[in-house]
Amino acid sequence: MRIIRDHSYVDAADRGASVAIGNFDGVHLGHQAVIDLARKAGEAADAPLGVLTFEPHPRQYFAPEAPPFRLMSAEARANRLEKLGVERLYELNFNAALSALSPEEFARNVLCDGLGLAHVVVGADFCFGKGRTGNAADLKRFGAEMGFGVTVAELLEGDQGEVSSTAIRQALSEGRPRDAAAMLGHWHRIDGPVVGGEQRGRELGYPTANMSIAGLHPPKFGVYAVQIEVMDGPHKGRYHGAASLGIRPMFNGEVPNLETFLFDFSGDLYGAHLSVALADYLRPEEVFDSLEAFIAQMDADCARAREILEAS
Repeated sequence: MRIIRDHSYVDAADRGASVAIGNFDGVHLGHQAVIDLARKAGEAADAPLGVLTFEPHPRQYFAPEAPPFRLMSAEARANRLEKLGVERLYELNFNAALSALSPEEFARNVLCDGLGLAHVVVGADFCFGKGRTGNAADLKRFGAEMGFGVTVAELLEGDQGEVSSTAIRQALSEGRPRDAAAMLGHWHRIDGPVVGGEQRGRELGYPTANMSIAGLHPPKFGVYAVQIEVMDGPHKGRYHGAASLGIRPMFNGEVPNLETFLFDFSGDLYGAHLSVALADYLRPEEVFDSLEAFIAQMDADCARAREILEAS
């Protein structure tokens, strides 16, 4: 997959794609349906499959001090899109110049003249241009005038209602990772490098791989059964485990992070890149009367996590 970040400087080989447009936070089933429509249009036109998205997320750009809301980082999003067969990722820099374009200017300067797109697919609720004043009907009109096809995808309904990033955030906030997975089409994952910690888990017999969740929407704090993929290094592979997500109130923590214990594992993971899937929520964070009681609870957590993961 090739990543293009500037619509003003595009190689001839990267023009003429059939693209799905959106923020694609989470790359959920609704997003995947839009991408599939772009794939089909591309096959009909012998055009490469592309996704057009923005970095930073426009919501981040306009409200940088707002609480973290993203389900995944830009890197994790790119990895997920590549697994779906996306050949061109137009990850445009969302800045003052781009945000100031009118809907017609965006269609002409970016989609038509800049990227030379063959076809565009958007969701029915798509808005674009300065002040989000353009809609899907406007885009269809611009496409007819400027020479690119436009498909408008209906919004996807699931068992939980409309499939959306907002609904997925709500499910995660309430400790319902299985409901989130049903809308995502995959487990919700936290990706990133293993960072140094206080090594308290090692002293307690439960060495953990510590990861930051800075910039991400925080799922409900507590203990989870998890599936882990070590993405690189000598321990590359898939593992089961249990993880604590939160501020560690037993030890007066303040900054939320993710601490993952890998079952049946021995080795050093510092610096390795992990992808940790939240499979099931076990319990909230707690403060125990003693370290012995804390360790006994961790024993019970791991036993339960093993049962859940072996059965799933």
